[in-house]
Amino acid sequence: MDIPGDPDPLLQPGEALDRLAAWKGRIDRLAADTKAMSDRLGELRTTAADDNRMVEVTVDAQGALVDLRLGPRIRQVDPEVVARTIMTTIQQARRRAADRAQEIIAETVGTESPAARAIAAQVGERLRGAAPQRDGR
Repeated sequence: MDIPGDPDPLLQPGEALDRLAAWKGRIDRLAADTKAMSDRLGELRTTAADDNRMVEVTVDAQGALVDLRLGPRIRQVDPEVVARTIMTTIQQARRRAADRAQEIIAETVGTESPAARAIAAQVGERLRGAAPQRDGR
């Protein structure tokens, strides 16, 4: 409610400075949280193995394969089965990485803001493999 002759609080120097300080504090905290998220995602590695321990893979937060270990059993298995097992195990590791990445995002920047939710969704889609869109993308 405006009262005639009552100065606008936004125009009061003290209140304006307090609002700016609070805004700067929120921005500084967001920047620190975002850096923490980025650092933790940069260190993320997830390992998965198939049930027969024939294949063990490690992927990073981008879903890129960073390590592949093959057990001695692969010598007795058809190469096509080995190839499928590798690909399936990579997908399993990527799903685990997506879950962990989304946990890191929630722990560092939270899930309240639309930006944080969008980041978490994008990471999940990239690592889990989003369903193709109707236009073929």
